Amino acid sequence: MADLKAVPDAKTIVEASELEVFDSKGDKVKFGSIFEEGKTVVVFIRHFFCGACQAYVEQLATVPKAALEEAVTRIVIIGCGEWDPIAMYAETTKFEGPIYADPTRTLYRALGMNIENMAGTPAGEKKPSYLILSSFSNAMQSIWRGPLKNPNLIGKQGNMSQLGGDFVLGPGPTCSFASRMRNSEDHVEVADLMKEAGVSFA
Repeated sequence: MADLKAVPDAKTIVEASELEVFDSKGDKVKFGSIFEEGKTVVVFIRHFFCGACQAYVEQLATVPKAALEEAVTRIVIIGCGEWDPIAMYAETTKFEGPIYADPTRTLYRALGMNIENMAGTPAGEKKPSYLILSSFSNAMQSIWRGPLKNPNLIGKQGNMSQLGGDFVLGPGPTCSFASRMRNSEDHVEVADLMKEAGVSFA
């Protein structure tokens, strides 16, 4: 996809809505049901062991519930691995909202997240604010939090090179904002994403 910020059209959203993801119990959920009745910030992370995405979701977890309620908006996370790591991911990031899994990555593809790489922030570009640790420290923390601490989840974390993206969807088959990652550290700043969703967050 040439324009990584292109908002998917209604046809694309309707088709994507019919695709299924897995919840934390392993039950299938139609993607469209997630944002059918209300505005939803849907964040597609990379694999469940990605330390950079974990740092991003940790920051998402700090968005006040009152601000989300006032904007009648919720935040949802979707990862590209199996559903098994979801409980670990919620505990690690302290994110209390819904988390889903798309192990086939069919939904990622349907919404234009076709880029795969493991590159970091390009030289000369400012790293996003959610990356507090250095690249080395982040990598070490990722290994500790992921395979070392949870060896039973190795192989279930998802494709290591898959990139994600950030969307504001709903209610119904509508999308008001989209941004797909160019590299492994390219989520939209949380403050900017909340602004796009109409959520007050300083």
